[in-house]
Amino acid sequence: MNTGLVLLVALTAFLGTATCAPSEEKFTTKYDNVNLDEILRNERLFKKYLECLLADNDSHCTADGKELRKAIPDALVNECAKCSDKQKEGSEKVIKHLRDNRPQDWEKLQAKWDPEGIYNKRYAERLSS
Repeated sequence: MNTGLVLLVALTAFLGTATCAPSEEKFTTKYDNVNLDEILRNERLFKKYLECLLADNDSHCTADGKELRKAIPDALVNECAKCSDKQKEGSEKVIKHLRDNRPQDWEKLQAKWDPEGIYNKRYAERLSS
């Protein structure tokens, strides 16, 4: 099964949870109540987040997308240790949606953020269920 923490981090874009003050141990929960189902169903919204994550720079990103791009390396390396439980639950929802409904987008995200498959291998067992 093709899985990885790459999408766990991608969820952060949908939640807008990537902002973290240096003194905090968790990402902000400011956007935890964003309706993920609405974003996943809305092609226009979904494409904007995807475009942000796949671009070479953050010029295509909203403010939360820019923060996400800054947080991705930390979240990958540290197994989303700064994510809240709600953010982790949302991540599973987004992973399942992308694997089941948008496999090409899932592959693009992995190619961008995990080209060597390091994180995919590290988190495959945990995210395969």
